[in-house]
Amino acid sequence: MKNVFGRICVTLIVVITVLSLTGCTNWKQEYENLDIAYQNCEGRLADCTARLDATVDERKQLGKQLSESMQTISKLEKQLKDGASEGQASGFGDEMDVKYDAAKGTITVTLQNTVLFSPGKAQLKKATINELDHIRKVLNDRYKNMQIDVVGHTDSDPIKKSKWKDNWQLSSERALSVLRYLNSKGIPDEMVRAVAAGSSNPVSSNKTAAGKAKNRRVEIVVHTR
Repeated sequence: MKNVFGRICVTLIVVITVLSLTGCTNWKQEYENLDIAYQNCEGRLADCTARLDATVDERKQLGKQLSESMQTISKLEKQLKDGASEGQASGFGDEMDVKYDAAKGTITVTLQNTVLFSPGKAQLKKATINELDHIRKVLNDRYKNMQIDVVGHTDSDPIKKSKWKDNWQLSSERALSVLRYLNSKGIPDEMVRAVAAGSSNPVSSNKTAAGKAKNRRVEIVVHTR
């Protein structure tokens, strides 16, 4: 691309020179027109060169991230094969509820809402800071360049006695509270997303109190690829 624009610019210079030597009756206007075209050509060449350089840098970064992801997956799966639990292999520990999905390449850490929030609230309990700090440390140490989703879930009971419009809003605000805390502790904006799931993805029956309690949760999902 750079060579093509270079040849065009050289051609324009030659044309300008020929016009001046042949005594074209309007050579000054032709020169000005061709000079404008030449300047535009140079600008487009500079733009294309910058885009090409950015693409090369992006490919290098993506290649680095892919290599890191493959190393992380390989290490995790080897530890699982050797008998480690999902919590141990992932680095989050057995005190956490951790699931690894090999097909999706995701590690999911589940925190029940009773641990994080008071009923109907979206403000984090101070007592949960230790758990979130532990998760944040593992994310920074082992999954620094990987996409992280913070997913809020609720049970199917309609909202009645709180300020939230519905379960979608409640799950969204709870996910955002966790995201903002992690973000404030060094997890970059571009690597973390908040997702509201409402009651759409239950892990247990909403017909029992125990089932509803399991459905009210926040999941921190690490995408290893």
